[in-house]
Amino acid sequence: MAALQRFKQCHPAGNVISHLHTSSRASAKQHYKMLVLGGGSGGITMSARMKRMLGAENVAVVEPSETHYYQPLWTLAGAGAKTVSSSARSTASVMPSGVKWVKSKVQEIDPDTNTVRTDNGDEISYEYLIVALGLQLHYEKIKGLPEGFNHPKIGSNYSVETVEKTWKALQDFKEGNAVFTFPNTPVKCAGAPQKIMYLSDAYFRKSGKRAKANIIYNTSLPVIFGVKKYADALWEIVKERDLHVNLRTNLIEVRADKQEAVFENLDKPGETSVIEYEMLHVTPPMGPNLVVKSSPLADDVGWLDVDRDNLQHRRYPNVFGIGDCTNLPTSKTAAAVAAQSAILNRTISRVLQNEKPDKKYDGYTSCPLVTSYNTVMLAEFDYDGQPLETFPINQAKERQTMYYMKADVMPHLYWHGLLRGLWGGPGPYRTLLHLGMK
Repeated sequence: MAALQRFKQCHPAGNVISHLHTSSRASAKQHYKMLVLGGGSGGITMSARMKRMLGAENVAVVEPSETHYYQPLWTLAGAGAKTVSSSARSTASVMPSGVKWVKSKVQEIDPDTNTVRTDNGDEISYEYLIVALGLQLHYEKIKGLPEGFNHPKIGSNYSVETVEKTWKALQDFKEGNAVFTFPNTPVKCAGAPQKIMYLSDAYFRKSGKRAKANIIYNTSLPVIFGVKKYADALWEIVKERDLHVNLRTNLIEVRADKQEAVFENLDKPGETSVIEYEMLHVTPPMGPNLVVKSSPLADDVGWLDVDRDNLQHRRYPNVFGIGDCTNLPTSKTAAAVAAQSAILNRTISRVLQNEKPDKKYDGYTSCPLVTSYNTVMLAEFDYDGQPLETFPINQAKERQTMYYMKADVMPHLYWHGLLRGLWGGPGPYRTLLHLGMK
């Protein structure tokens, strides 16, 4: 899998853990009651939960990467507020003890024979399967990329190789256009493309460069944010800080040698415009995981086809999904994974007892919209795009407390709560905090 999976990326560094380098003799003998594909946030979380439910010896995780990343920190790393290294831990350190780590890439999934084939030819059979393979990044779908990243003044917070280039471009900025993009595809963490814009604005103000900076946000979407309550508040910030937002505008080419970005007008097919940049932050087009897309598990577009209520596959009842690889109609975030993990855990426990799933996922997701180096607007909402807020306050306001949560509390909760299968989202706390309120 060439793309980033949620909260991790292939990386040459990290602790190498020995795994079964199976010979052809042994390759057909690998069988697990629960096989988890992917060692990102969804995969590690569910493997921890399945270890408790089934016993470590009955669970295996297929994951090639030796390093696991907490990717939400890359928004802050791209603006110099955190380091990339602080977002990384060895996969060995987050893998639940006793669970089998198959350090290979998934090559093929055959749900009709309950088998998975890895890139080294091993075949693993399963009774139950959890697919948590994330999505693919497609920088190559923008003409001039990814080779354009070899030039200065261009970066992307969506890849471990390019996030520090964002910070370098920000530091080197002198005067001109600072351009930020949002592609014409589904993306993970849909707020991140504009978070770096607000942080860049704050950096320019702090460093005395703001007067010489023309900040432009070109998004393919017809709105600045999908939930009206937060969108209205964001438009106020945009006006107040003199940021220029162009809707339905999609990046199609980067001419890095000339520092030019070419955009198409999605409302007027064939119409393009060229913007010279002094700094460019690219959010790449994204799409379904290619292994999922080429399997019978995919929907018509290529996403894992699961029931939106219980995360069980629509056609294969012994297959389940979580996170970015699924076709769940909600934003692809770590917060969504947390809420999904609690529901999926319940679904699987019921299925194992030959009972029908009895808990429903409401589409809960969260996007901490970083609006400066010390403020965040905490957007939380459901399938219908309706606010589903944890705190009994107006979360459409920028708050320092929410920045502290984003920068310090949430990483701790991720490493010590979510990945250990102990955090299933803020639902119960929301109920407590809203007691007595209508």
